Amino acid sequence: MMPTQAGLDEVDLAILRALAELGRPARPREIAERAGLDARRVAAKMRKLRRLGLVERLEEGVYAITDEGLKAIGKVAAV
Repeated sequence: MMPTQAGLDEVDLAILRALAELGRPARPREIAERAGLDARRVAAKMRKLRRLGLVERLEEGVYAITDEGLKAIGKVAAV
């Protein structure tokens, strides 16, 4: 597995891509299903992604991708 920009690994990027594809806030289980990952692994990664400002927690267990998160996967935020 190759390290990528800003210390993100392939799992981090898969989570961000899945959230972007869903196009709405989601729970780790939904993100995991979209990304083909284990839900516990996604939930564990959310702390790191939040710390980096790439996702935000809207309520307990519900996450949304931020503009910075979109930039990290090469997508431009909708205006």
